[in-house]
Amino acid sequence: MSQLFDVYAHPDDPALDEVVEELRRGDPKGRRWAEVIRHTYDMIYNGAETGRYQWAELAKTEKTHFGTLFEINAQREFGFADGTGDADNPIDHGLDFNIAGHDIDAKWSQNDGRWMLPPEVFEKLALVATGSDPRSEFSLGVVRVRREYLTTGSEGNRDKKSWLSPLGRAQVRWLWRHAPMPSNILLQLPRTKITHVLEGNSGIERVARLFLAAEGQLVHRTAVATVARQLDHQKRVRRNGGARDSLGQGGWLIMSGAYHAPVAEALGLTRPGGAEYIAARVVKADEGVGAFLQGEWWRVARDDETSVLPAPLLPDEEKRRRTPAS
Repeated sequence: MSQLFDVYAHPDDPALDEVVEELRRGDPKGRRWAEVIRHTYDMIYNGAETGRYQWAELAKTEKTHFGTLFEINAQREFGFADGTGDADNPIDHGLDFNIAGHDIDAKWSQNDGRWMLPPEVFEKLALVATGSDPRSEFSLGVVRVRREYLTTGSEGNRDKKSWLSPLGRAQVRWLWRHAPMPSNILLQLPRTKITHVLEGNSGIERVARLFLAAEGQLVHRTAVATVARQLDHQKRVRRNGGARDSLGQGGWLIMSGAYHAPVAEALGLTRPGGAEYIAARVVKADEGVGAFLQGEWWRVARDDETSVLPAPLLPDEEKRRRTPAS
């Protein structure tokens, strides 16, 4: 679970304290940072065009570029000002961000604790982050990069970059440590199921197989785009030719967090976020049980129940069906 840490557990550093408090104020629960990191993984995979969905499939240069994308996406999400530098030092051009009036460098490492720290960040503040897509978690903190906290690489380290020593890593002021981020369902499902999904002959078939394999689990829209292998992946979900048509005949509902989160919640499912879907097979229910759709009550089917009726229309679909085309 996400965990906040005591800001007074480290040596006094008023500037660091102010940065930490500003970061907490902008995102008290860490959800925005979780989305930034999820989005950065999805950007680097570029699944809609490449079909990739895991770190091992990336080229070395792409892995190196992750940190730059993380910095760009964080600045877009939070509106951080650029670093200002030191007016009295002509070679100090500023770090990545200026937060609460203090310059701070943004550093990402896929390997926890292995942030590469160049001389220009020594004695300054660094925002350090790491994550694990298979474990659906991230960590983010702030540290003062003191020289006594550093260890250097080999003599062949031409960039003169250093890493935090065990002492330095212990000085990181963690805002979130092993906190949850939206999961990549393609890394959560068994390999046999993923193989079956990807062997589908068309984008619609692969998307339908994905929702069948991930019954009752949150499916991020980028996972849909990855298996569809098409940029306009939403067309492969909705009715009029999408997966909702083919699966709906078997009693399946595919609910979007942007439009159908209350329906999913009424069915007792995890409420999907705005960028997520969740699918379930439904059957008619007793009055007051489950979700009220198309004038009747529906609930999630048990494993031993057979769906004999098509799934009902979702509220927005029913509304469109009733509205004459102009």
